[in-house]
Amino acid sequence: MSVSDPIADMLTRIRNALVVGHSSVAMPSSKMKVAIAKIMKEEGYISSYEAVDGAIPQQKVLRIRLKYVGERRDRHPVITNLERISRPGRRVYAGKNEIPWVKSGMGIAILSTPKGVMTGQRARQLGVGGEIICKVW
Repeated sequence: MSVSDPIADMLTRIRNALVVGHSSVAMPSSKMKVAIAKIMKEEGYISSYEAVDGAIPQQKVLRIRLKYVGERRDRHPVITNLERISRPGRRVYAGKNEIPWVKSGMGIAILSTPKGVMTGQRARQLGVGGEIICKVW
């Protein structure tokens, strides 16, 4: 099945899995999705991720293990919300001085810059701007 916005599909799959309390979620893999998952792992929003071969040999599957806090009945997901900012129909770019703060620094903005996919904080340190992919908090 063809998806017009694969990044939004990834974020929606994660959001839906968190709502029902799944421990992991699987989706078709791409370089951009792996880069986003890597950032979410480094920032502590997910437990782990891996790209494995799927049923079709040419297609890889990205498996993300979700992270929760608390014990069995009081278990809450680490990710409160995910928001897609730049979409195929409306690209959103930010200069190095316009990179948004997410929840006063409690969340992260993920950007695609000329130096690769990175968090808003890292982009500010390097002095680069780029396309704002999504916000996670």
